[in-house]
Amino acid sequence: MNLPNLITLSRIPLTFTVVLLVYGEWIGAATLAFVLFIVCGITDWLDGYLARKHGIVSSFGIFMDALTDKIAVLGVLMALTDMRLVLPGSRIVPVMMFLLILTRDFMITGMRLMAATQGVVVAAERGGKFKTILQIVAISALLLVPAVERDLNHFLQADLAPVLPWLRWFAFGTYAVATFLTVDSGVRYVLKYRHLFTEKRG
Repeated sequence: MNLPNLITLSRIPLTFTVVLLVYGEWIGAATLAFVLFIVCGITDWLDGYLARKHGIVSSFGIFMDALTDKIAVLGVLMALTDMRLVLPGSRIVPVMMFLLILTRDFMITGMRLMAATQGVVVAAERGGKFKTILQIVAISALLLVPAVERDLNHFLQADLAPVLPWLRWFAFGTYAVATFLTVDSGVRYVLKYRHLFTEKRG
């Protein structure tokens, strides 16, 4: 087990910790959740950088990197949706958005497994990488809202209420764009590799 793989695997306990903190009601929990999720995002870059720099890129590392990304994104989004931190005025819209992302990820993962049985490698594309970055930005912004509302107001003793509506709409808007790009990249994958579903194995 090399260092990049250990960094990759560290995202799993970090994700569990962030989810627990999202449900925390004590002062500082929201800020800590935000900081730890930022650390998750940094490890997503760091593990790949170290693996390429030292020439220790492995199939296990590539597979686990993609898997831990999905665990982090879906796990934290599930908690944010459950706590009604995505769009407080609506419960249906955030659930549908989460379901779209969940469906896309399960479909593409299933397609990759099907492709592997046929000796075809479904490589990550630029659109998929970009949507992952935007998802991380959106989740960070969603986590920042309660951090500002509860923690910064408490520690700074300042009225930050005027900032919150703008921050909420930025977070939701970024999440909405990320959801659209997630679905779009999923459709592109399916269209590009649709032959996997129609061709018969020899």
